[in-house]
Amino acid sequence: MRKQYSASFKAQIVLELLKEEKSMTEIASEYGIHPTQLRRWKEEAIINLPKLFSDRKASEADKAAQEKKINQLYSEIGRLTTQLNWLKKKSGIDPDQG
Repeated sequence: MRKQYSASFKAQIVLELLKEEKSMTEIASEYGIHPTQLRRWKEEAIINLPKLFSDRKASEADKAAQEKKINQLYSEIGRLTTQLNWLKKKSGIDPDQG
């Protein structure tokens, strides 16, 4: 069975690698992880590092869009509830019992 490591653990190891206070082999030995795996984690972190800064604006825009959509949906729910109650009243069904 393959070992699975948490994202925070991987980040901790990559930070240690980037500090370059110890060699990759020393870190691999210390944590019992193959150096090739550590190299992959480091490469992935370096590749994805620019996204950390560029995604901030995108995520703020996404959040604003989601909030707008939520408000629209609540508005639609209110409108449909009002219509349903009106229809129940016109059909003789008590809207408070429905």
